[in-house]
Amino acid sequence: MTTYARPRAVLVGPPGAGKSTVAAALARRWEVDVRDTDADVEQTAGKPIGEIFVDDGEPAFRALERDAVLAALAEHAGVLALGGGAVLHPDTRAALAAYRAGGGVVVFLDVSLAHAAPRVGLNRSRPLLLGNPRAQWQALMDARRPVYEEVASVRVLTDGLRPGDVAAAVEAALRGSTDGDGADGATTEEER
Repeated sequence: MTTYARPRAVLVGPPGAGKSTVAAALARRWEVDVRDTDADVEQTAGKPIGEIFVDDGEPAFRALERDAVLAALAEHAGVLALGGGAVLHPDTRAALAAYRAGGGVVVFLDVSLAHAAPRVGLNRSRPLLLGNPRAQWQALMDARRPVYEEVASVRVLTDGLRPGDVAAAVEAALRGSTDGDGADGATTEEER
């Protein structure tokens, strides 16, 4: 039987939820390493994600993303942030289910369009947000929300919160607490 390192927590959610920033904040609080699968994909490909989409296409990006997630789940023992669409691949969902079954925690960082827009600069060119970026973001979120909810152990709403406040809300949610410690909007799988 293979022994795997297990991330302390895995963060999922749409663009603008704060996955990378909150992962870094949690890693500092917990004194562990942070890893972001989008950065892993860019390092493997030797170019930014936008260029991967343009040069190689979305299927090539998704294959790199799947490989990055599977490697990180097996190798990384700190806080792990997944790209927004990583949960769409069946292999990723299966790996996250196995991680959860082994005691791992997947946190869905939820965010509304009103709060995501300024964070991701929906006026910038993003591979999946071409055309009307606000409408595209909302369509992506509508399609992905059930998947985020399926893979998550807990949900934390990030609207109006600074990264440190979200990190505190994640910690409170992981303790099963809603004691006013910034965890308003945090729900566990059992509460859904």
